[in-house]
Amino acid sequence: MTETAPHRIGAEQTRGSAANRLDVTHVGGDSYAVEVRGHHIQVDQPVDSGGTDTAPTPTELFVASLATCVAFYAGRYLHRHGLSRAGLRVRAEFVMATDRPARISSVRVVVVTPPELPEQRRAALLAVASHCTVHNTLEHPPEIDIELAL
Repeated sequence: MTETAPHRIGAEQTRGSAANRLDVTHVGGDSYAVEVRGHHIQVDQPVDSGGTDTAPTPTELFVASLATCVAFYAGRYLHRHGLSRAGLRVRAEFVMATDRPARISSVRVVVVTPPELPEQRRAALLAVASHCTVHNTLEHPPEIDIELAL
């Protein structure tokens, strides 16, 4: 038998800083409930994948995390510069890889700026939005440990 390193996931294992935690609980079928800081999110799978399609998939939430982080950073930039966030939108598209392992092969994020954004602010807005926490994390992947608990 080959020895392998343990696979653990859990914020309690986070090194060097205070841990953040969320809990995922099976609801039924392919549906799971997520609880984080008193907030509740549900995930499911589409009907054609065996779920009941009552909520987004974990993969969709992953891309949504990136898109909402980009939106947050863009919105903060606009606010900091006294510009309206009215009309700010972010659209994300992703493509699944066709080979193994199962994963997303590409993501496209489009920031739709408010109509009154001055041309001279566009490059700076894009630079700020491109350095959101989720994007930075994808660019510099964290250590991930997944373990079993009894």
